[in-house]
Amino acid sequence: MTATGAQAALCYARRVSTEAQAPVLRLAVPAPLRRLFDYLPPPDADAENLIPGACLRVPFGTRELTAVLVEISNAPQDPAQTLKAALATVDNRTRLPEKLLALCLWAAAYYQHPVGEVCAAALPRRLRDGREMPLHAWRLTLRGRGLPEGALARARSQARTLALLQAGPRGHESLRRDGISTAVLRELAAKGLIERCAGDAAAPTAELRETPPTLAAEQHSAAQAIAATDGFACHLINGITGSGKTEVYLQLIERCLVAGRQALVLIPEIGLTPQTLARFSARFACPIAALHSGLATGARLAAWQAAASGAAGIVIGTRSAVLTPLARPGLFIVDEEHDTSYKQQDGFRYSARDVAIKRAQLEAVPVVLGSATPSVESLQNARLGRFHEHVLSARRGGGALPAVKTIDLKGLPMESGISPELLLAIRDTTGRDRRQTLLFLNRRGYAPTLQCHSCGWVGECKNCSARLTVHLRQRRLQCHHCGAKQTLPELCPTCGSPRLLTRGLGTEQTEAFLTAALSCPIHRIDSDAMRGRDAMQALLDIAESEEPCVILGTQMLTKGHHFPRVQLVGVLDADALLFSADFRGEERMAQLLTQVAGRAGRESAGARVLVQTHHPESELFSAVAAGAYTRIAERLLELRRSAGLPPVGQLAMLRADAPGERDGEHFLRALRASLPRLPADCELIGPLPAALSRRAGRYRWQLWCLAATRSGLRRALDELLQGAQSMKRPSQLNWHVDVDPIDVV
Repeated sequence: MTATGAQAALCYARRVSTEAQAPVLRLAVPAPLRRLFDYLPPPDADAENLIPGACLRVPFGTRELTAVLVEISNAPQDPAQTLKAALATVDNRTRLPEKLLALCLWAAAYYQHPVGEVCAAALPRRLRDGREMPLHAWRLTLRGRGLPEGALARARSQARTLALLQAGPRGHESLRRDGISTAVLRELAAKGLIERCAGDAAAPTAELRETPPTLAAEQHSAAQAIAATDGFACHLINGITGSGKTEVYLQLIERCLVAGRQALVLIPEIGLTPQTLARFSARFACPIAALHSGLATGARLAAWQAAASGAAGIVIGTRSAVLTPLARPGLFIVDEEHDTSYKQQDGFRYSARDVAIKRAQLEAVPVVLGSATPSVESLQNARLGRFHEHVLSARRGGGALPAVKTIDLKGLPMESGISPELLLAIRDTTGRDRRQTLLFLNRRGYAPTLQCHSCGWVGECKNCSARLTVHLRQRRLQCHHCGAKQTLPELCPTCGSPRLLTRGLGTEQTEAFLTAALSCPIHRIDSDAMRGRDAMQALLDIAESEEPCVILGTQMLTKGHHFPRVQLVGVLDADALLFSADFRGEERMAQLLTQVAGRAGRESAGARVLVQTHHPESELFSAVAAGAYTRIAERLLELRRSAGLPPVGQLAMLRADAPGERDGEHFLRALRASLPRLPADCELIGPLPAALSRRAGRYRWQLWCLAATRSGLRRALDELLQGAQSMKRPSQLNWHVDVDPIDVV
């Protein structure tokens, strides 16, 4: 902003502040402060554009930021304050819809996060940067509408474009899908026959590209019950792996499109986007928008506009897509609802699943949660009657649940994590049966530890309380917490000995062994190997092929992928999942084992799952073998109930981190001591060091706040946050609150 502009705004602010009836704009400014800020309208304000949800540029300290108008008041919150004027509205055509703004206000209050940062999360970067949104559609000009028939007969593409636009404005991406190139649009624009426009909210077509299959009885019952929902209701589809949950989604979306509404489908990982998009595009002829962080800026913006304008009938996205504006929302779907990826772990720490449920309630439309391993929270809500549960107990397509067997590793010879029995099963599957094998090992790299055999030195991260992982192929040591890297040493840095040994197991080591032991291709799937936008599509092509092979990977493999040719699944190190200090550890292990086992035998019988463990007597393994995940979850729910833990009790955590080893502890201890009193049903536990006590050079401490009721937790958090905001603390100490935390150790 120029000096002249600043002076003009200041003069305007002084003039308006003297007027008795001057409106006050209450704005959500993207700053780390849990409050709204009062401003005067911009000098050139148009009253029609000053409605809640509008975006305005405002001076804030030494910066200019984009804020969202929440309400208009007749008086400021602080009568003694001299108000500044907002500088300008950002885009008169774009604002947060009323119910999406209400969702942001709810989320800010529920998750105890600054409201301005929550509202900013619902805006595309272009608006946050203070720039107007580009015009994303085309329409006929007056001259174009009056063009005589046959005038462009020699330019077939141009004539076809004009014919398409006769029905009304069309989005750029929609025209491109119909074979209209950017060059053709530019030529018509240069002739004055078409022009850019914001587009309209015309309902996309409900036309299908393929005939839907007939639903099985359980699928049909679930689809009918959900389709009959009038207004808001939350439905839980509890269906075993391969039971056809996606087909139920597809047929519900078809009904949504027929009604002229839009459907939002949330998926837990970017890697699922190609498979999901391909499946939905094969069924529906309407535009489908994909939203995730892996998209280029322009593509993400175009998808956001297609969703907000109503041009896209279906929006498929990861966690952040839950805050995308929709012109006519009609259905929300959260696939793999149990997945922890739906919980944001930094900044605005929200659960996309829970926000989707609240959004559906505000929009008065149904929301569908689907999983083969529903979270204990969702099962609890179903038992209490808050969710309508629909069970799908049988696989579709001729598949059957695989037979699960444990391999007792005690005393067995092992080669890179592979027992003789498992190796023989892999050879039979890929050789004799000409099928695929999937091996699960949730540890990337070559080995988790490098140790000197002479003096005992161990490679540790200088910034974290963690050991460095060996990546042999790249000849480096890397910390998987802060990302620090260093060259793999040839001599011990302490004693100079060349006797450096690797300890433990990683996917890279197992891949090397299998490559030498087998004649079939080995495909490693982890975050090191899956680089580039086309990497996941390449995996899906392999999975769809007839090629016998071994697919070796980490937790990425358990996220709902469809592997039709996989006949054998091997879990290499189940014991790594057995023992956890987190009270959710057993639930996550049961989910993980059930999900990875569910990749086998989806389109054929006779599939097997071999689980390698030193503890085959574990009740967890026998329950997974029996396909009794719900039985495990019900037992865990009883244990949580007796301990007062979520979902029966309510939990939030106040975390502090600082460069000083005890700074966070002292801050949280002083905060706890300063509280006058807490609600009777609340308990504070700690301060305690985090399981990873030091990360990226900062020591981490946490204070648990456990309550019997949500209202009690809210009152306790109000006291804690008020105290934390007013306390003096070291300048480099940071703190935050995490409501409904996923990781608690």
